[in-house]
Amino acid sequence: MSMSESTGKASVQGAYRILIVITNPKLAPKATKLLDENAIPMHFQLTAAGTASSEILDILGLGSTDKNFLISMVPKSLCRGLLKMLKRTLRIGLPDSGIVFTMPLTGASALMLRVMNQMGDEGETDRVPEGKDGGASMGEMKYAMVAAIINQGYSEKLMDAAKSAGASGGSVLHSRRIGNEKGLSFWGLGAKDDKEIVMIIASAENKLAIMKAISESCGLKSEAEGIVMSMPIDEVIGLGDDEI
Repeated sequence: MSMSESTGKASVQGAYRILIVITNPKLAPKATKLLDENAIPMHFQLTAAGTASSEILDILGLGSTDKNFLISMVPKSLCRGLLKMLKRTLRIGLPDSGIVFTMPLTGASALMLRVMNQMGDEGETDRVPEGKDGGASMGEMKYAMVAAIINQGYSEKLMDAAKSAGASGGSVLHSRRIGNEKGLSFWGLGAKDDKEIVMIIASAENKLAIMKAISESCGLKSEAEGIVMSMPIDEVIGLGDDEI
């Protein structure tokens, strides 16, 4: 492995965040333009389908089940400023707007870290002002991302279970599993390659109950062959009580 492609963990811990924007297709170009204008070097766009009812979509400010995901890696010092800008640009909080949140990043390639560090050297931290604080600590985080990987066609059943435990809605990404057949068999995984990834933003107090409900309904030993995990959310706008 070359030095340029090695993985940096200690240097990235706490210093960088994954920025995720979930919005409707009409507003996604505005978010992309804002990231470009602020010299964020790399971001990806994905399409997803929502699982929430129309009533829940109204509460979350998403007027349809068609969603665009924008995912980017940004220095922690820029997050608060970017969240404020995205809130204004996308008018987060109004109907049919979206949700924006950040998640801690615990590892990245050395090449990517150099690109991120160069942003600070060239003054981008002046373009996007740093907030008064660096975001919530791990123990103070109010929300988490619950992600479940299941066989295709079981997302509705999964969401029924998740909602019974307090989840309001989620987003579904379609994917295809790639893996060694012997390894999959060893872990008790079936041969179905078409998968769905369901992502749910949950409150910290409901996270474990939601994960338990998903595991009981669509766990690894069920026909859904589900794998469920959670990741902490650092800061969030679009849920009403955690506005920047």
